Amino acid sequence: MKKKAYAKINIFLKIIGTKEDYHLISSRFVLLKDLYDDIEFIKKEKSSNFFELEGDFGCSLEKNTIYKAYNALLENSDQKKIKDFFQNHKVYVKKRIPEFAGLAGGSSDAASFMMLLNSVLDLNLSKKALSEISSKIGSDLPFFIYGYKSANVSKTGESVEKFEESLPKFSTFTPDIKCDTAKVYQEFRKNHISKIEKNQKLAQKLRFMKSEDILKEFDAKSLNDLLDPALTLYGDLKKHQKEGWFFSGSGSTFFKMENR
Repeated sequence: MKKKAYAKINIFLKIIGTKEDYHLISSRFVLLKDLYDDIEFIKKEKSSNFFELEGDFGCSLEKNTIYKAYNALLENSDQKKIKDFFQNHKVYVKKRIPEFAGLAGGSSDAASFMMLLNSVLDLNLSKKALSEISSKIGSDLPFFIYGYKSANVSKTGESVEKFEESLPKFSTFTPDIKCDTAKVYQEFRKNHISKIEKNQKLAQKLRFMKSEDILKEFDAKSLNDLLDPALTLYGDLKKHQKEGWFFSGSGSTFFKMENR
């Protein structure tokens, strides 16, 4: 009972509006098939009523997205079947995806947990149903639920449209800098909100272009509206900026296309 939870990168990320405390985005998400965590259900040594989660996480159980996904499934599915299963099983995660790095490792872990449990326990939840449940946990989860290699993601993350393309291979580099997503978005809203109208026009063009063509035509700052805010908050990122490298999500990961 094991599943891979893949990382993702943002080929572009344009903020095209706001809705109360949320930001409306237009982005291209691409799975990184060579960077993933392993999610596994294993037998407990002793039966217990506690939900047990093992892994090298940088947060408490209550803040962990897998635990949030567990509670969301309890509320929206067969609660007895789920509780009975976790009396005798625990969740083990082999972490490889860096945290606070713009790669959505936590969201991918939670989405993979939901899909694995749905399969193991025959909960019969469709991808649409899982996506709707997952969107209440985090904005990146629906993309991982659908499992597309490449997709245009919009609204607050709940709209996921498959994008057909042949993808290049990517290299990634994650400096030892932990970027706080909420703070990066707050910095955008505070000092960069005037860019939204211009962003809407560029986003409309980007969503129809292939990822490889996008990365050949545009630079990092043009493609990711969170790069400047992240640089403002985390000045050491500037030491790691290199020509030809792009910025994923709220950071701190940089990526580039590998030569074919």
